[in-house]
Amino acid sequence: MSGKPCIAVLTSGGDAPGMNAAVRAVVRTAIHQGCDTVAIEHGYEGLLDGKFVPMVLSSVGGILDRGGTFIGTSRSERMFGDAGLDLAAARLAEHNVTGLVVIGGDGTYRAAEELDRRGVKVIGVPGTIDNDIAATDTTIGFDTAQNTICDATSKVRDTASSHERTFIIEVMGRSCGMLALYSGLAAGADCILIPEVPWKTSDICASIAQGIARGKKHSIIVVSEGAAHAFGLAEDLTEACGHMVRAVVLGHIQRGGSPSAFDRTLASRMGAAAVEALLAGESGKAVCLQNADMALETFEVCYSHHHELKRHIYDLAMVLAR
Repeated sequence: MSGKPCIAVLTSGGDAPGMNAAVRAVVRTAIHQGCDTVAIEHGYEGLLDGKFVPMVLSSVGGILDRGGTFIGTSRSERMFGDAGLDLAAARLAEHNVTGLVVIGGDGTYRAAEELDRRGVKVIGVPGTIDNDIAATDTTIGFDTAQNTICDATSKVRDTASSHERTFIIEVMGRSCGMLALYSGLAAGADCILIPEVPWKTSDICASIAQGIARGKKHSIIVVSEGAAHAFGLAEDLTEACGHMVRAVVLGHIQRGGSPSAFDRTLASRMGAAAVEALLAGESGKAVCLQNADMALETFEVCYSHHHELKRHIYDLAMVLAR
């Protein structure tokens, strides 16, 4: 062993565009600061299985514009039990890791908090397209996912207009409607359904009818998966509105693709800030973007509630959709 501090990095949970940029920033910042670096493959599962890979500068070359995560990710049930957490801490000690950077969402943070309680120095970086992490203005992957949804919506609108139909586009977000709200606003959706705002089928029909009355040939409804399932809603609206309603589920296409310039920049800044925080002695916290600056908040603050949805943004989207 070199005797230098050793920084490890892993990606966990659902992948998000920009994760590679964050890993790149962690590795190169750590090396610049005189540290050894290792990547842990396949998230927490890889940590438990001892999948540690030494990193050098060239290890992260050519990944800045790649979607997904080149070191792999997973969801690990074993990390939510004492035996798994104890094993994870022991694995890190075996490899002389002095600081760990975890990139992921709220589940990733909960496990990291437990590692911190076991003496592991750990800092989180928010990587999730849902933008459901409190205390940060946005998360890595959110911007790119919005762009993907907007592009898909534009294509659906072409056929919706041609056939004079209503289309429902289902996007990700089980309990947080941020992705549906902001992509729906950007795409000019006629109606946006999210878990945070109650809605009724009759209101949707009234909105569609209002559009038809003023000569509109199509309607686009963006729905968060946590608010309704597109195909079931399409059947209900077809019956209630008296005309054909089609459904499109974008699914995992929202997670893929080359990250936007914004996400690459955000991920680079956050990855570097995570390393700097570890070297400054911080632990049990996550990097957050707050008013264009990097900040640190405890894991509990970040996962205890979802990113607060701004109701005035929803109201604006509905005004502009008329």
